[in-house]
Amino acid sequence: MGLSSQELTEEIVRLADDKLAEDIVALDMRDLVAYTDYLIICTARNERQAAAISDDVHIKLKQSQSLLPVNPDRSGDEGWSVLDYLDCVLHVFTEEAREKFDLEELWHEAPRLELTLDTPESRSTTAA
Repeated sequence: MGLSSQELTEEIVRLADDKLAEDIVALDMRDLVAYTDYLIICTARNERQAAAISDDVHIKLKQSQSLLPVNPDRSGDEGWSVLDYLDCVLHVFTEEAREKFDLEELWHEAPRLELTLDTPESRSTTAA
């Protein structure tokens, strides 16, 4: 049996966090839209990091869960990449694009999923 939509969301968040994505937010969309359960939004420092985050999530979910995104847009055009796993949609933005498109404001009524993320301090102690 595969992952639930919340478990998939948590796995995508973990993978993005492992690639040092910043300001990761998961919005619970179940009561608001029919096309997905969760939107995951994160920021990359630049286009190269955005591509690395998207590529890593894509590859690792394919390897570990045999999951492929529907119509992946990992081009990073305008600083925005999307990986659509139906139940969960990952948006990777550069800082400028995240401010421009402001999905959190668009979906301000969506509850946020409580996330457990590595802190910079725990990364430095585990890397030592």
